Amino acid sequence: MAKKVTLFTLQTFSSTGGIQKMTRTLGHSLYNAALKNKWRFELWSAYDTPADLMQQYLPAACFKGFGVNRINFVLKTIFNPVILDVVILSHVNLAIIGHVLKFINPGCKIWLVAHGIEVWRPLSFVKRKLLNRCDKVICVSNFTKQQIITRHGVNKDKCVVLNNAIDPFMQLPHTFQKPEQLLQRYGLKNDDVVIFSLTRLASTEQYKGYDHVIKALKSLKTKFPQIKYLLSGKYDSQEYDRIQELVARYDVKDQLILTGFIDEFELSDHFSLADLFVLPSKKEGFGIVFIEAMACGLPVVCGNTDGSLDAIRNGELGDAIDPDDPEQLESAISKHLQNPLTAAKRLQLQQECVAHFNENNYMMKLEQLINE
Repeated sequence: MAKKVTLFTLQTFSSTGGIQKMTRTLGHSLYNAALKNKWRFELWSAYDTPADLMQQYLPAACFKGFGVNRINFVLKTIFNPVILDVVILSHVNLAIIGHVLKFINPGCKIWLVAHGIEVWRPLSFVKRKLLNRCDKVICVSNFTKQQIITRHGVNKDKCVVLNNAIDPFMQLPHTFQKPEQLLQRYGLKNDDVVIFSLTRLASTEQYKGYDHVIKALKSLKTKFPQIKYLLSGKYDSQEYDRIQELVARYDVKDQLILTGFIDEFELSDHFSLADLFVLPSKKEGFGIVFIEAMACGLPVVCGNTDGSLDAIRNGELGDAIDPDDPEQLESAISKHLQNPLTAAKRLQLQQECVAHFNENNYMMKLEQLINE
């Protein structure tokens, strides 16, 4: 009998973020695995509406969006006439759904995807209970796996590491020239040296490390007079003010370019514009942005205290530094900028990254797990 697999998510298509990107790729991979293995697959989203669906990932027949109607979401789950074989919860906040489904159908396999900080902290009784009751915990990195085991006492045998994959619909560059339209937009010259950070700029999440990069600019600009720092991502007013205060304190107004939010369709062009991606964060569950940068041929400097190490394969693909050591950060940036990035280097990095983090490998691992 064909397996019946359902992926339950909070939000997949109506917002852009690391978890949403990961879930879109997960949904697309499960859909294709279902076609190949003749499974029945659906993706249910609590907050997306049917109109939010991006049909390149899966057809409307496989998608149910409830548009923040939590009661309807729960009721449809409870009274779903289909007896499911495998349920995958994309976030620990869906714990109650896991408990309900396990109660209704004890033979159903419940999997939980563990990303990062949402499971690195103290959890409610309901969430802790699910961690120990579910059949598999799919951890996006080795760091998250260790946090799950040590913080919550989860049996290590049920924890499986499945690194995130590059979005199959991300447009990767075939040539590595700096896009003329972005040079003009940001007032850059073709020979300017551009370091790039892309992340959420939130006053409540001051662990991303871009403030350390701003500080390092004060010294770096004397070594590299043409250095520019492209800092991108949606910001709140409080964080904008903090960034401007840092810029004034370190006298780097001429070096910093604060772009705001970047649309997905321009993401590859921004990676092509830069010479180095830098994000010395301390709380990345994995860091999809790192594999996106490297898939565009852009070298990466990240932190060494979180899941970022999986994204650079423990130093095989990129450089990891102590995010609290300003000398290491400046040294890592200087090392890259002293060795100009060529098209050949970009191509080699792109090929190595794609070889490890492609969707086909990701889907094959999912198939193996489900078929077990």
